[in-house]
Amino acid sequence: MAKKLTSNKTDRRIKSKNPLHHKKSRSLLNGIPEDLPSLSRASRITRMVSSAGFDWPDLAGVLAKMDEETKELREALSSGDRKRIREEIGDLLFVLVNLARFLKIDPEDALRKTIEKFISRFKYIEESLLKKGKSIHQSSLAEMDCLWEEAKVKGG
Repeated sequence: MAKKLTSNKTDRRIKSKNPLHHKKSRSLLNGIPEDLPSLSRASRITRMVSSAGFDWPDLAGVLAKMDEETKELREALSSGDRKRIREEIGDLLFVLVNLARFLKIDPEDALRKTIEKFISRFKYIEESLLKKGKSIHQSSLAEMDCLWEEAKVKGG
């Protein structure tokens, strides 16, 4: 005589609660669109896992992780292994996004503003050289660096 352990209804409830039963797990991260720009996606991921308690207790922990990833990037650069270098750059970028989140700074906005600042300073170099009758290709790095510093002082 076979003994029935559970009803079919109970079996289904147990299976539906077990994430390993499903082909696609019910991860906290499933709702984050894959087609977001990488900085935005990383920012959402770090906010989501932080809300679940997966976070550093303070800024010192984030900065220590940034130092660790910088060291690993230096090691990868020394090795010359392109795959490892790409991986370590990605790790460092991810930590920087986490640092921005920790400091309540939008990484997309921070990068956008830095790009605008860079463009402004570079255009200053180009315009200054043009006034001297030179192009970028006709000037030295030292001359461009000097103009870059001028642009910084002028608020560009």
